[in-house]
Amino acid sequence: MRGNRFGYYIREGVSSIFNHGFMSFASVCIIVACLLIMGSFTLLALNVDNVIDNMESQNEIMAFVDESLTEEQGRALESAIEALPNVDRAVFITREKAWEDFVETYENPRFFEGLDSTVTRDRYVVYLDDISRMEETYEALRQVEGIDWVRAQLRISQGFVRIRNVVTLVSMGLVAVLFVISLFIMSNTIKLTTVERRDEIAIMKMVGATSTFIRWPFVVQGLILGLIGSLVSFTLEWGLYQLLAQQLVSGAGISFLSVIPFYKVSIPILIAFGVVGLGVGAIGSSLAIKNYLKV
Repeated sequence: MRGNRFGYYIREGVSSIFNHGFMSFASVCIIVACLLIMGSFTLLALNVDNVIDNMESQNEIMAFVDESLTEEQGRALESAIEALPNVDRAVFITREKAWEDFVETYENPRFFEGLDSTVTRDRYVVYLDDISRMEETYEALRQVEGIDWVRAQLRISQGFVRIRNVVTLVSMGLVAVLFVISLFIMSNTIKLTTVERRDEIAIMKMVGATSTFIRWPFVVQGLILGLIGSLVSFTLEWGLYQLLAQQLVSGAGISFLSVIPFYKVSIPILIAFGVVGLGVGAIGSSLAIKNYLKV
């Protein structure tokens, strides 16, 4: 009995989709458009976070040791620096090593005739856990006894943190707004179907059909439309992302810019699209038929 009822729900839901083909197509297109925009901004936010994470692993604060300290005394500062909050690790660089690295950046050695490593200082390259707390770490390093001065790219780090915050907020806002829009359109699309069948629904109610029995074909219709929209939008998102990622990486020429491979986020994106699509379909259908069940 339950199997027959379930089959009835599916037949009626599928039949309603084909009987109102244009509106069903419009619903799928709207769901696809909304999910593409949601997915695109979500992927943008994920990639901005990825760039920030890469910067945190590469970005560094230079802490220069006081010239009055010997190399051994300078090395002894490592534990005090690594004990500071937000410090991942500190790497000691001797003045000789710093001088060699500096000279190697220039092609003409005549620029440095008469100079040697005494013009540089021992230093620490300090790597951070959280780039958004760079200023806090910068001030803490300045207070370490034996550190003469500190150099940090504060404006660059603050700029990237602001970008991440803005992209995250915009993405969350758009996802919420587009979900509501999708829900509204799906609800109104299925409502057009129920208008044509309102007399049939009223008769079914009067002969004793339960609200659940009447509602489920419409819910199935919404679920199918939502599922189709989810699969189509996922496929399009995959193709567009791959195309844009290839163009961006090959044409940007920016060393710190890296794009997350789609396969790493494909499963969460597919699940999210499926949940949103099915949710919009089910909730939209339930809202559409709600008033017609009050007989």
